Amino acid sequence: MDTSYSVEDNVQILVALMKAHGVRKIVVSPGTTNICFVASVQQDSFFELYSSADERSAAYMACGLAAESNEPVALSCTGATASRNYIPALTEAYYSKLPVLAITATQFTGKVGHNVPQVIDRSVLPNDIARLSVQIPGVHSKEDRWSCEVKINQALLELRRAGGGPVHINLTTSYSRDFSVKELPKTRVINRICFGDELPEMPFGNIVIFVGAHRRWTTELTAAVDDFCEKYNSVVICDQTSNYRGKYRVLASMVCAQSQHLDSCISPDLMIDMGNISGSYLSIYPKQVWRVNPDGEIRDTYFKLRYIFEMEEKSFFEAYSRKNQDSTAGNSYLQIWRGEQERLLSEIPDLPYSNIWIAQNSASRLPENSVLYLGILNTLRSWNFFETPDTVAVYSNTGGFGIDGGVSTLLGASLACKDRLYFGVVGDLGFFYEMNVLGNRHVGPNIRIMLINNGCGTEFKNYNHFAAKFGEDANDYMAAMGHYGQQSKDLVRHYAEDLGYEYMSASNKEEYLANVERFFTPHLTEKPMVFEIFTDHKDESDAIRTINHLEVSTHQGVKEIVKNVVGDKGVQTIKKILRK
Repeated sequence: MDTSYSVEDNVQILVALMKAHGVRKIVVSPGTTNICFVASVQQDSFFELYSSADERSAAYMACGLAAESNEPVALSCTGATASRNYIPALTEAYYSKLPVLAITATQFTGKVGHNVPQVIDRSVLPNDIARLSVQIPGVHSKEDRWSCEVKINQALLELRRAGGGPVHINLTTSYSRDFSVKELPKTRVINRICFGDELPEMPFGNIVIFVGAHRRWTTELTAAVDDFCEKYNSVVICDQTSNYRGKYRVLASMVCAQSQHLDSCISPDLMIDMGNISGSYLSIYPKQVWRVNPDGEIRDTYFKLRYIFEMEEKSFFEAYSRKNQDSTAGNSYLQIWRGEQERLLSEIPDLPYSNIWIAQNSASRLPENSVLYLGILNTLRSWNFFETPDTVAVYSNTGGFGIDGGVSTLLGASLACKDRLYFGVVGDLGFFYEMNVLGNRHVGPNIRIMLINNGCGTEFKNYNHFAAKFGEDANDYMAAMGHYGQQSKDLVRHYAEDLGYEYMSASNKEEYLANVERFFTPHLTEKPMVFEIFTDHKDESDAIRTINHLEVSTHQGVKEIVKNVVGDKGVQTIKKILRK
């Protein structure tokens, strides 16, 4: 029989990834809804198929086969109640840690609950029949294909993870009768590497370590990363919340913000991804990503994940340094990044009075060993352009990424060390959202809050935001303009002073510069402080536009850079960038 596969893309991806992950044994039960999958694997000699008309028996057969062969075993059944018969055996597999992959076939899940024959709801499973359950719909777009690949990789990896166990894939079919595909598509395989496993070879070329939000670094971890960078000619690109302060640190936002210029350094051959959610929104285009995190979870932020290293970060870097222990590659790549960053910083003109101008004139003034908490989006973006002192720790609530909670988090942090200064920079919507916390009786004199009051959600007024197309119509319901005193000069002042804060304000650059030294004085004062800074959303938008256009390449020149560093498909990406 000639090998051929269903034209249904999700089936092709599943089959290809099962082959890549070594899942060859399948116990098949008869039915119609699973024919596209069954016919595809039946005609591929890689797979070893067994038949069982009784799904309950089929699942127990899979348990025995998995235990004896020490290999994962897949199951395939049709729709309706067929899958319910898997439950007893999957319960056994769960508690016995047997790698059984239950592939249940389904019609379009939107039909659930509409009296469609043989359509049942498998979206919620009992807690102890599967370590993971994923829904695999049909593939109709590039994003669908990416999601399909990532979810199936995740499911197949879970079969063997932490001792192993059963996994469920709910595979949608459109009942295509076309089996004309002769070759499976190229799919991206994601592998998990655990401590003690054989390490993959480090790719040759430019390597960046990207650090998202990260807690304070130990001296040992910093030393391990610095040693790795020296041996592999690498650079650590950061945002403020990375908290890496080693020798290879580069704040990458300025380089990556140029919307009409792409430097070749922003397309490294490998990016090692550390930390948690970053609010920097870096425009960077790695050819391959390795994620290093003890949680071992697949986080495919940049759509290029190849390996997830489930181990401590220090262990990863020390292991690769040992593999290359006699090498000293230098720091030429670091110098390229820093040269580009310094050149762009030198080209910044006199900016409008704005959050970015405030950050430019504040970042270096932070006292040694102080802590800085930044509001999300406009504030975090602005402060990511300018370097802070090495002993300053920086945080932002990028986990849930809401405007609420920034000031309360600042207060909570300040309680841990009452002789250390804690600074917070927050926008007006975030400030007024939780201004009650200013009256908390635990507030100490080590708290200083900088309130950027532009009278609206200025993010929605920026020139490059989707809401900007609506102009003044965005004010009422998108940008939330007109609330909280409409930039009243007295509202916050009275509130803060009545609660025992030292209050100062600035409506222009001169007033800001007249107060900034007091706000950043390195000594504890008698009272906590609130520094209210009034800006205009048009100036905020103009400042961002200026930063994003410090350098402009010719259209053809940018296309050539993209072709060289990210391939022909990158040309389409850059066309979108140039429209900003």
